[in-house]
Amino acid sequence: MAIATINPATGETLKTFEPLSEEAIEERIARAARAFAGYRLTTAEQRAGWLSSAADVLEADTPQVAELMTTEMGKTLAAARAEVGKCVKGLRYYAEHGPGMLQPQPRDAAAVGAQEAYVVHQPLGPVLAVMPWNFPLWQTMRFAAPALMAGNVGLLKHASNVPQTALYVEELFSKAGFPADVFQTLLIGASTVERVLRDRRVVAATLTGSAAAGRSVAAVAGDEIKKTVLELGGSDPFIVMPSADLARAAEVGVTSRCQNNGQSCIAAKRFLVHADIAEEFTRLFADKLAALTIGDPTAEDTQIGPLATESGLHDVERYVQDAVEKGATVVVGGKRVDRPGWFYEPTLVTGVTPEMAMYSEEVFGPVAALFTVPDLDEALRIANDHDYGLGSNLWSEDQGERLRFIRDIQSGMSFINGMTTSYPELPFGGIKQSGYGRELTELGMYEFTNAKTVWIGPPSSEQREGKTVSAASE
Repeated sequence: MAIATINPATGETLKTFEPLSEEAIEERIARAARAFAGYRLTTAEQRAGWLSSAADVLEADTPQVAELMTTEMGKTLAAARAEVGKCVKGLRYYAEHGPGMLQPQPRDAAAVGAQEAYVVHQPLGPVLAVMPWNFPLWQTMRFAAPALMAGNVGLLKHASNVPQTALYVEELFSKAGFPADVFQTLLIGASTVERVLRDRRVVAATLTGSAAAGRSVAAVAGDEIKKTVLELGGSDPFIVMPSADLARAAEVGVTSRCQNNGQSCIAAKRFLVHADIAEEFTRLFADKLAALTIGDPTAEDTQIGPLATESGLHDVERYVQDAVEKGATVVVGGKRVDRPGWFYEPTLVTGVTPEMAMYSEEVFGPVAALFTVPDLDEALRIANDHDYGLGSNLWSEDQGERLRFIRDIQSGMSFINGMTTSYPELPFGGIKQSGYGRELTELGMYEFTNAKTVWIGPPSSEQREGKTVSAASE
């Protein structure tokens, strides 16, 4: 894929970029290594101050940054502004809480025969971040804020269709006062990632993207024995039981499925609805899908903009066509919008079966698959019959069903009577093919630190005797 800004609402190429040369990559990595040598010695309070300044700069830049994201990947302006606000919150969260997270953590010294024992979290060095286009600012801040707070430096390889957003991130941290080269953007293609990751000065990597990309990065990192954190997508189940508030569940379900034009790893994608309320829920859900306004993402009243790439549009068309050819029913939507750009109608499909690709793969667009189930047992069976395990939802007022769901659902996150989302205050990540490791909270910060054990022995007998003699002579 060329490194270029292509407006998905029109298909027009607005700006192209040359990838960095081998010499330029070498220079950037060398600068990162030099920057780390000094940055790791800064205090947590200094880093918190720079993060706070970055939050202020980003907040002031909200209008132009939101417009840039909308232009590059097609999210609505309202969604883009909300994303910027979320990033501001994330930066301020680590500015406020980061110094406390990095305080030495005392352990039971007496139990290990020490005068003092504790754990201290120290930075690792330059970390490579391979980030996706769907939340081009938030995904980056989810890594950058805790990593920089811990004393690491960042090298960002962003998706090739959001180069201007990627360059803005580097500019942001520079404007906030961080030391030079603490955070750099590398305009490189996917084929160059291995070369960067194998460099001995790059100590770890984090990737958000496809399972194929995750396997590739993990294989290289494993060969080099370097730490990785992977977030590889999901096909989140959304279970609705008879005790649920159906109108509210349908409303939140549509929002979850269609947020970011349907391009979110934690979007609800598979709706597992109890047979007793399936007819009513299907009607409510379909009506709300059909009422969404599709159009120019820069218009304030638009609720659904284009898909980010033409290939993404073709993928969504392929999934729906495959399901229909194998017996599924399209209740609403089901085709691309007849206008320039890469638009697809919000779609509800029923009658999905295991032989359809939609059953076992993630559909990255505004397409929901609805299953009718006789009970919670079957809902959990279908929900867990999938390679992914990122988020999950249950709508129920029954305490027994809630406890069963929490115990048995195979996911990294479980939300009950609410939409799966990410908060700086909660760990974010998945299991199975959705990846490993956690982002956000102190867990996200500690992923790229050395949890160093410190054991300090008691004074020697000579020292104790010397102190006694000295005290007696006084």
